[in-house]
Amino acid sequence: MTSVALCTINSSARSIARLCQASRSAHGTADFHSFVARYSTLRKCAFLPGGKWSFIRAATRQMSQGSPGRISLGRYGKGVFLAAGAAAVTGVLTAGVSHFQRAEMATKVSKVEEEKGDIRERCKSFMSVPVTDIKVLEQRKDAMCTRMEMLIMETQAAFCRALEEVDGGTFRVDRWSRKEGGGGISCVMQDGKVFEKAGVNVSVVFGNLTEEAAKQMRSRGKVLKGKDGKLPFCAMGVSSVIHPKNPHIPTVHFNYRYFEIEEADGTKQWWFGGGTDLTPVYIDLEDAAHFHKTLKKACDKHHPKYYPDFKKWCDNYFYIRHRAETRGIGGIFFDDLDSPNQEEVFNFVKSCAKTVVPCYLPIVYKHLNDSFTPEEKDWQQVRRGRYVEFNLVYDRGVKFGLATPGSRIESILMSLPLTARWEYMHEPTKGSKEAEMLEVLRNPKEWI
Repeated sequence: MTSVALCTINSSARSIARLCQASRSAHGTADFHSFVARYSTLRKCAFLPGGKWSFIRAATRQMSQGSPGRISLGRYGKGVFLAAGAAAVTGVLTAGVSHFQRAEMATKVSKVEEEKGDIRERCKSFMSVPVTDIKVLEQRKDAMCTRMEMLIMETQAAFCRALEEVDGGTFRVDRWSRKEGGGGISCVMQDGKVFEKAGVNVSVVFGNLTEEAAKQMRSRGKVLKGKDGKLPFCAMGVSSVIHPKNPHIPTVHFNYRYFEIEEADGTKQWWFGGGTDLTPVYIDLEDAAHFHKTLKKACDKHHPKYYPDFKKWCDNYFYIRHRAETRGIGGIFFDDLDSPNQEEVFNFVKSCAKTVVPCYLPIVYKHLNDSFTPEEKDWQQVRRGRYVEFNLVYDRGVKFGLATPGSRIESILMSLPLTARWEYMHEPTKGSKEAEMLEVLRNPKEWI
């Protein structure tokens, strides 16, 4: 896919100058060429007639040989910067670029609409061929189940590529099938340089709801009328949990999903759910503000109440009741979203899915080389223990997966860290950074 963004030369020059105000402590000697080489979003730039700039991202990808079901993602080709105006060039070459300003710029680069173009060609960018046969996707290309499957596959591929770039490792890609219907693609990178465990899963499953799964949905207010005790359903989603090695790099989680149920009279109920949330080990106000601003910007495109409502919902949902504390510093969370209409909700979900890279990767790069003590690592392990407690006791996705026959347990439990720690009666020292973190978890706050 080729992405093209146009802006006037004056606004571009101002943006570049603003973007190039990074601290040398984070990047060392300012070196624009190394920055361009490192961040492929800005690999190519050209000056177009009429006083406009064009930032172009292009990629070529080929099917790998000898790796069934896996698509090899070619790295973005090396590009060159072509500029007009000595002042613009000088401004670019004499400064670095901050992590959060980079993210701001990335979100301003317009993208070719994902839903346009040949489905078969789009599939070449994925980590694997889709769960649903490509011919079936082509035949029903306008159906919501097809559009959502393409979105989650694209989200998985984009996030995996970004993580591989920062870590230097490679995701193991496992395709799995479910005899009751459907399957999934699990991408896991374990014991990497940066990430202890990184998982990005896609699942597309269908069949009949079990009574236990239907009961869970009815408890949330869904009126479901099956025929002969059967409720045909289709569910799909992309989910990810990233556990870094460095305690100064937060854990991140996101999940975006679509559910469709056919009732006895043939009518269909549908809804979307999802969200993105951050779980730091230590508070960093700049990180928190960047994360929440990125999500708010996506929400505000669709409704001014989405961010405040879904931020509150996130704080309430990711609450460990038996500990009286939240899992992290939140983000957004929503479920059972079926209004104002299917198209509007899908577009909102699509906007949220596009934030997963710009809301998190700048934070990773910022803390990439932070040093840490054994005590800080121990605190990370304690917090991971809380993460495990929430996922196994409260998480809806885990509970639904475990209640669905034929589910792949390894993929469901992918969210758990490799290591965690439970200390008896652990309480951080008053006035410590650990105590500051715990105070925020016990009393959620507004970050922007």
